[in-house]
Amino acid sequence: MYLIAGLGNPEKKYNGTRHNIGFGVIDYLSEKYDIDLTEMKFKGMYGKGRIGNEKVILLKPLTYMNLSGESIRPVADYFKIDTKTELIVLSDDVELDPGIIRVRPGGSAGGHNGLKNIIAQLGHSDFARVRVGVGKRPRQIDMVDWVLGHFDDEDTVYMKEAIEHAADAVSVIMEQDVNAAMNKWNGVKPDREEVK
Repeated sequence: MYLIAGLGNPEKKYNGTRHNIGFGVIDYLSEKYDIDLTEMKFKGMYGKGRIGNEKVILLKPLTYMNLSGESIRPVADYFKIDTKTELIVLSDDVELDPGIIRVRPGGSAGGHNGLKNIIAQLGHSDFARVRVGVGKRPRQIDMVDWVLGHFDDEDTVYMKEAIEHAADAVSVIMEQDVNAAMNKWNGVKPDREEVK
């Protein structure tokens, strides 16, 4: 069984912000695979179902971004998820242009406080992650204001495509492996001609 956790902040005012792109991918997966997020436990909202041949849990931690691990860890413990091989975390990445996907088998938090907390809670950083580019912060804007801000109209279109790509990357990780997902999606740019 896989645990697929999308990171974000729970209040309505954060819907559609850069930091909440992980929630966006979970919502897309929930709709596409008819997995209702109706369970409210472990400081999160989750649902169980199937993606292809795999049993999955889709999770939105409701702890706020910086404490995401406080939801992911107890869910993983309760359902006996091997967090090194059966956990996939979806998050934003301010180092990537809007819509670009980066799949990684593990590694550092890269300055992302949500990932940092997950690593601290799990005691390791060897879990797969799918990061979605939300654009680099302009110098005149504070980082917190940037990640909690909303996309402009053009980037919103790219993000819809990016969410679909991130969801596909999750499927490829489960059906094949992380390397296959990296080979398919890392560095692929949104089709900017198509979205105009």
